[in-house]
Amino acid sequence: MQIKIGIIGGSGLDDPDILKNRKEKQVSTIFGDPSDCLIEGEIKGVPCVLLARHGRKHSIMPGKVNYRANIWALKEAGCTHLIVSTATGSLQEHIKRGDVVIPNSFIDRTQGRAQTFYDGEPDSPKGVCHLQMEPAFCERTRQLIIATASEEGIHVHETGTVVAIEGPRFSSKSESLMFQKWGGDIINMTTVPEVVLAKEAGLCYAAIAIATDYDCWKTTGEKVCVADVLATFKKNVNKVIKIISLVVPKIAEQNWDETIKELKETVQNSVMLPH
Repeated sequence: MQIKIGIIGGSGLDDPDILKNRKEKQVSTIFGDPSDCLIEGEIKGVPCVLLARHGRKHSIMPGKVNYRANIWALKEAGCTHLIVSTATGSLQEHIKRGDVVIPNSFIDRTQGRAQTFYDGEPDSPKGVCHLQMEPAFCERTRQLIIATASEEGIHVHETGTVVAIEGPRFSSKSESLMFQKWGGDIINMTTVPEVVLAKEAGLCYAAIAIATDYDCWKTTGEKVCVADVLATFKKNVNKVIKIISLVVPKIAEQNWDETIKELKETVQNSVMLPH
């Protein structure tokens, strides 16, 4: 199977310079238009596709991102894997500003976002999909990212639960403390439904999160703000770019036929067709 890596860039990582031999492709899907054009190119000879989650001008707020169109467009472009970046708040003292987290689970606090392709519309896949979400992220891809970071001396937190909130506002202090007590490690506004749709599409999905702030739970009074989030991400985004650049060829070296087959079978076995 031809390996092709989709890269979804979040706040601060939507620069097409990560790819060689770039060309832009405007696409539409049965679920509407993705956030921006697809930028196709290569990393060390491996075909990749870059998509800016919020648009290259960061003009689309989290709740308005057409996640279904984004994932469907990358699937139709032939992607087998998705590696995504995300700016997150830290809910735990041991996850410092600038730290990299490779999440392995999530808590969904979003509201009303379309989380399935199986929506009953005429052009959509048929049936109702009751998808298993454990594991939420592709464990094999996660472990490759962790190993690659370790080889380069980049410290990462090897697990983490993402609390995905609706946004675009940040949390109240009471909410932040509640998410912490629930066992959340980091918090953002975009992991759900992206991770759900990627699994439903049969794609190997993994995220590289950078902790940019401490939300607002700390008793020292530190409060999250947009300027600090972007500044911290920009200061540490080179870690993400380095990990992605090095892990892409490692992914391509391996045979993923069985992993992708298992993903597709999981989806097939989760669909209830109409009688």
